[in-house]
Amino acid sequence: MIEANHAELGVYYLYGEAAPPLLFTENETNTERISGISNATPYVKDGFHNYLIHGQTGAVHPNLTGTKAAAHYQITVGAGETRTVRLRLTAHSPANLKSYGRSGAFGKHFADIMQQRQAEADEFYNYITPNALSQDAGLVLRQAMAGMLWTKQFYYYDVDRWLDERGAGRLNSRQRYLPRNSQWYHMVNADIISMPDKWEYPWYAAWDLAFHTIALLMVDPDFAKQQLDLMLRETYLHPNGQIPAYEWNFSDVNPPVHAWATIFAYNVEEMLYGQGDVEFLKHAFQKLLLNFTWWVNRKDPSGRNVFEGGFLGLDNIGVFDRSAPAAHRRLPGTGRRHCLDGLFCPEYVEYRPRIGRARPGL
Repeated sequence: MIEANHAELGVYYLYGEAAPPLLFTENETNTERISGISNATPYVKDGFHNYLIHGQTGAVHPNLTGTKAAAHYQITVGAGETRTVRLRLTAHSPANLKSYGRSGAFGKHFADIMQQRQAEADEFYNYITPNALSQDAGLVLRQAMAGMLWTKQFYYYDVDRWLDERGAGRLNSRQRYLPRNSQWYHMVNADIISMPDKWEYPWYAAWDLAFHTIALLMVDPDFAKQQLDLMLRETYLHPNGQIPAYEWNFSDVNPPVHAWATIFAYNVEEMLYGQGDVEFLKHAFQKLLLNFTWWVNRKDPSGRNVFEGGFLGLDNIGVFDRSAPAAHRRLPGTGRRHCLDGLFCPEYVEYRPRIGRARPGL
């Protein structure tokens, strides 16, 4: 059993079936490996890898304590076999489990709850799956939606604190060259966010998130709207109106699809329930006005375009050499460009009549 104690979230317990060996280390970067700087502790975040792959027994904490922990299961899975590992994360201590008369963390009550949740999930997906879909297509839909829900993650990033720890704080900057996100002191992200993939890409990107919400509207419209609202809150949106791009460089530019995703969410709710969430739309309208102003003033410095510059939406797969001078960058002769920048304006214009119809006095 692993006991986790958090100042704000309280105490939680992780139980593992069959009592596997437990490994502990600290969730700290291995600075010695990355940049040659001595580690503050011998127990760094890649300690499990060093222990399991390289046999470095000193890479994990002998006192079974730390800010990162794992249960070490060794299982041989034969061809065509399936093995299940049961874990349980709960606020109930071992003493509490006994006081409830339960036979440990994985007694009959555990199986009963799993079966109940399975039945609830079956009922839910049967309800939302279109009748026209085949059984196979319905399964694909369910698996896709389950994948979207699975990639929710608590994301915590206090940028001011992060910069201060690196000598780049607002009041004590000791660096000639500031690290990334040095203009985003206001950001304090401490929310559950839909990630591109919480294993491989455990950070949000604003325009990825907007597309996530289109799918999430089918299974959890309230969460989808909350995600769109999140990027427009004062702890995310820059005072100059820019929506944060992604963790590695919040000042980078993502295509402005937020207005489109927001009006899409409003229209879906209006179609499903007979009316849309006007307060949600009104709040977005005000914040997106700041964002629109940023685009007009900051992304067209020469005054020759509506928006200037942009983002090549192929996720780092260039169709031309982006290191070449701008004059030599050309799309292939058969290529087509779809400019998402121009989508902002017509989608944003849709907000006002919808708000006006619902709130004539505004």
